[in-house]
Amino acid sequence: MIKQNVNIVNCNLLYEILKEIKENLSFNIINYKNEEDFNRVKPINFEKTLIISNSKNTILNKKNVLILNQLPISLKKLVELININLIKIRFNSQSKINIKSYELNLNSKIFSKDGINLKLTEKEIEIILYLDLKKTKRNVLDLQKNIWGYSPDLETHTVETHIYRLRKKINDKFKDNLFIKSHVDGYFI
Repeated sequence: MIKQNVNIVNCNLLYEILKEIKENLSFNIINYKNEEDFNRVKPINFEKTLIISNSKNTILNKKNVLILNQLPISLKKLVELININLIKIRFNSQSKINIKSYELNLNSKIFSKDGINLKLTEKEIEIILYLDLKKTKRNVLDLQKNIWGYSPDLETHTVETHIYRLRKKINDKFKDNLFIKSHVDGYFI
């Protein structure tokens, strides 16, 4: 799993403490000495990151800001508070993934368009995400290896069967038989 980033702004002592235990943390820490340093960095996706500060300033206009004004706080409680906020951020970021004109909610496993919802299985979600992520045609052997973890020399029709059923579900629900397309070189979205 990819570690989420925690941006620490104007809390140098906190950064030094967390840096000492960083190998035990489930997140990355990035330090900014002040707000000016923070504002100079490349644009940050504020929907998917946590910012910790000890003062109310203009970064409060951003989402996901944790202000440390309830001090003192134990290190254990602080790390727990950070992890809870990161879980909320991850949950919210997974609740809406746009793929073509559809919306995929990983939390509820609902694929939707224009108010019509379709419940998907975990494997169907994996297929859609993989095909959307790669942006190129993916052949059966590639899908077999990367979605199912099967050996390329194993003869099976698992991929074709799953793709066929997924395409049928989408066509039956949304009348869209072109969402997952097939080509001589493989499948693609």
